[in-house]
Amino acid sequence: MSGVKHSIRVTICGEDYNIRSDSPPEHTRAVAAYVDAKIREVLENASVVESHKAAILAALQITDELFEARQAQADAAEAMRTLSGELRRWLPPAKRGT
Repeated sequence: MSGVKHSIRVTICGEDYNIRSDSPPEHTRAVAAYVDAKIREVLENASVVESHKAAILAALQITDELFEARQAQADAAEAMRTLSGELRRWLPPAKRGT
């Protein structure tokens, strides 16, 4: 993050929001567009009419995606540690490091 605050106007579910963020404006717009798309997806595919309830369901879906991504990252890191340990055994003792 750059520390510089950007003020960006975004639209989510037909409502305009002014967002102040350290992130670049393009990133903030992309995040807002993703949230908007998820809420609209819930509104189209569920029997939910109220936008605030759709927003909660969309937040649950987005959080589930986050948790799955974190688990995948943790699994990949563990696989890399395992592979690194296996490869280290193939190296001469002087090259193995600690």
